[in-house]
Amino acid sequence: MDRRQFVLSGLALLAPRTSFAASATIEIFPNEPIGTISPDIYGHFTEHLGGCIYDGVWVGENSKIPNIGGIRKELIDNLKRIKAPVIRWPGGCFADSYNWRDGVGPRDRRPKRTNFWANTPYLEKAPNGPQKYEPNEFGTNEFAHFCKLAGAQPYFAANLRSLKALDFYEWIEYCNSPAGTTTLADLRGQGGARDPFPVRFWGVGNESWGCGGNFTGGEYAVEFRRFAEWVPRYNVDLAFIASGPNSADYAWTHDFFHKLVEKGENTLERVYGCALHYYCGTTGKGNAVDFTVDDWYELLAKANRMEELVRNHWQIMGEVDKERRVKLVVDEWGAWHKTDPSIDPSYLFAYFPTLRDALVSGITLDIFNRNADKIAMANAAQLINNIHTSFLAVGEKFTVTPIFHVFDMYAAHQGGTSVRTIVSAPRLGQSSADGLWGLGGSCSLHGKRAVLTIVNPDTSNAQETQIAASGTRISNVRATVLTSNDIHAHNTFEQPNALKPSQQAVAASGSPLVYSFAPASVTRLEFDLA
Repeated sequence: MDRRQFVLSGLALLAPRTSFAASATIEIFPNEPIGTISPDIYGHFTEHLGGCIYDGVWVGENSKIPNIGGIRKELIDNLKRIKAPVIRWPGGCFADSYNWRDGVGPRDRRPKRTNFWANTPYLEKAPNGPQKYEPNEFGTNEFAHFCKLAGAQPYFAANLRSLKALDFYEWIEYCNSPAGTTTLADLRGQGGARDPFPVRFWGVGNESWGCGGNFTGGEYAVEFRRFAEWVPRYNVDLAFIASGPNSADYAWTHDFFHKLVEKGENTLERVYGCALHYYCGTTGKGNAVDFTVDDWYELLAKANRMEELVRNHWQIMGEVDKERRVKLVVDEWGAWHKTDPSIDPSYLFAYFPTLRDALVSGITLDIFNRNADKIAMANAAQLINNIHTSFLAVGEKFTVTPIFHVFDMYAAHQGGTSVRTIVSAPRLGQSSADGLWGLGGSCSLHGKRAVLTIVNPDTSNAQETQIAASGTRISNVRATVLTSNDIHAHNTFEQPNALKPSQQAVAASGSPLVYSFAPASVTRLEFDLA
């Protein structure tokens, strides 16, 4: 008898006869912890790309749009709601040509520069403006202020490709040196921030395998050692994040770690995390709202590949880092579609995320939860008006997207203990699904309260499921469900609530609990364990 047969037979003995039709099982093991789910797994990413910063985050202090010190107020309010823990800035590829000194001091004296993305064919059609020619109105002080308002920690991505190690050193000094102690602290004060921010998270370069320098893993390891050596700390527990691999470039990870320790394994102590980037893009039309059922399954199967990437890179890291001092940081992830033609071309890569993108989010966040022992941080790309966005804003118009709702639902996992959970359901039969499971999810414990999140990718069929918690009973169940009869459902400025979660009463209790997961859904079940 295999494991699944054993679980099914045990559940059958306990279940009421009306539950025999259940096609799936979920078994939770409260006494088998995986690790604490870092709140930072639910982080975000902002880049000077399209309308993300200008008209997204930054509207200016004199704008008619409600703002706090130039930051869009509605964005701040919603970030507080989802308990956004950390936000990465200023890129992305923009960071690889960004000089932090351009974005400090009086705004009217800051230089204008050509944006890294200005030559993108789609953006070339747009009129001149801040998306093409960077005014540097939004710089270090403004970003730090934004994070403080939102209740998030700032995560700075430093320019390793075109600046020197000394510039990195001095940016840390600018951000973290105490008031009145250094010339750069005085310069920070002139921008309105007398006290240090302080900044803990520092990315030492970005995508150094590509736009960040086109290095090999070994070449980048030498650069990392040089940048991270002897930087000022000012009583801040600095966390340096190394530029890691692109998707399944396992050779990069291998070469970086082996080269990094050539001068001794103590070098690993300077690495808080190794960054992994993975986007699950669309093929064919590539339109976010115009897709077939096969397109739906193909994208969700691509999203599910994140688990393979996390586990394989983790295994390679362990060849050198046997004590597991370095964690993974997935600081760019999401579904990447073409720019929606109905949106101003200045808003490069902006589109209206649908229910499909919500399921991509649920699949990915569940993977992070299940690998809580491996992942220290993740940052969805990007926060507003861009790839895999949680928010859309044009002028005074503003809406949350289905992706926001998933982050809101999954925020309940933050700080909980991820526990081993076996989800058994028939795999999807469509060839485009590439063997994708019929149900997937994760479970976390918060004292005697459990949070279980489940994705049902099947567009047509509900999954009646028996849910059991080993050695205990389930009671006081509450359900929150995000779904729609239309898999293309999405929010717009005219219909901001076209797709939102619903609360559902669950009368049953005990062990096992029988629950039917709706087709094409993301579900959060919260319940007590006896």
